[in-house]
Amino acid sequence: MPEDLSQVQRSDAIDNRERILRAARTLFAAEGLDVPMREVARRADVGPATLYRHFPTKEILATEALHDQMRACTAIVDEGLADPDPARGFRHVIERTFESNAHSRGFSEAFMSTFPRARDFAADREYTLKALAELANRAKDRGYLRKDFVLDDLILMLTAHRGIRADSPAARVAASRRFAAYVIQAFRASAETAPLPPPARIVPESIP
Repeated sequence: MPEDLSQVQRSDAIDNRERILRAARTLFAAEGLDVPMREVARRADVGPATLYRHFPTKEILATEALHDQMRACTAIVDEGLADPDPARGFRHVIERTFESNAHSRGFSEAFMSTFPRARDFAADREYTLKALAELANRAKDRGYLRKDFVLDDLILMLTAHRGIRADSPAARVAASRRFAAYVIQAFRASAETAPLPPPARIVPESIP
């Protein structure tokens, strides 16, 4: 094969891959991970065979398309941990995480899902959850968080947050901010706080 032709083919392949990722990010953000792979191919203006050649499964496509958002989520938690005031750091994490998820339904679903073959994504998720647990323990020690708070309570709230529907992205973000404020108040320690029922373990979903 002539070298010039080979370079053109490589360039086309790179261009197709980037178009697929851009289309996937847009669709996953607006509609979540239930978007059919064929719709991603259509939006990217490539054939299904081209899509599957680059990304054989939706899991592979989702983890690559949402990689930067996972790293941003990890950075938010690191910022919270770095704050000398764990109460302020915890509030920062709740507010920023909910707002980030409001911009992308797909990332929220991905974070709450299992990706058996995506080790890097799973490792980042595990790190984020452990860091959140550490931050929560610090906030508890300072008397800010209610004593019966467990990390699964935050997972429960993130699951509920996925149900927010709005007519526009701006309205969704506004609703997310209000919901985050309710969550922060619910988690805060208070003399009037009533005991909660036993915590419920939220089982992660799998991506088809």
